[in-house]
Amino acid sequence: MCERDVVIKGSVDRNIYFDLEEHFYTSALATAAFLKEQAAGCSAFVIGEAGLLNALYDVGITMNDVNPDYVVVGEGRSYSLDILTKATNLVLKGAKLIGANSDVSGPIENGIAPACRALIAPIEMATGTQAYFCGKPNPLMMRTGLNMLGCHSAEAVMVGDRMDTDVISGMESGMSTVLVLSGCSTKDTLKTYAYRPTMVLNGVGDIAMLAKSKAE
Repeated sequence: MCERDVVIKGSVDRNIYFDLEEHFYTSALATAAFLKEQAAGCSAFVIGEAGLLNALYDVGITMNDVNPDYVVVGEGRSYSLDILTKATNLVLKGAKLIGANSDVSGPIENGIAPACRALIAPIEMATGTQAYFCGKPNPLMMRTGLNMLGCHSAEAVMVGDRMDTDVISGMESGMSTVLVLSGCSTKDTLKTYAYRPTMVLNGVGDIAMLAKSKAE
């Protein structure tokens, strides 16, 4: 998910402790940073929830549903045919199309839900416009994350539940990679890709247990 509070709810494990502001760099923040760098003070029509809206507001991007510079699509419950139609016509009038992340789906309690890449696809198809995605596996986001951590890629590990965004972004950035099977992927998922993660674990909690066993 692109909203930091959603990420927290889906990622907390009793064995893992973190500081919210220092340890999370989301696709919402990456999107805001990209737009600020590309067109400071621009305006946007945004499909998304509070995390994305707040990230954009914090860097001076104004909301505009009449003649925005950008249409920005994240994830959230505001997605509807009316909103989709509005976004499509704004792109046809010249707004540039931005996706917060390129995840096709994400895990929910009773299965999976369409994620940003799936939600933005109808706008791309209707307008003939290709969206630019700011979140992983975009190397700009990966480099920014490494800079925030103050470490080299060889000293970092990318952990995620998707081969097509998480694992490939880490691999192409020179990191070790861990695929966790607690989300969208299973062991059979590995058979459909030509590349492999460094390690496969059942969930993020296994990381702490693995580190503890090696320290003993």
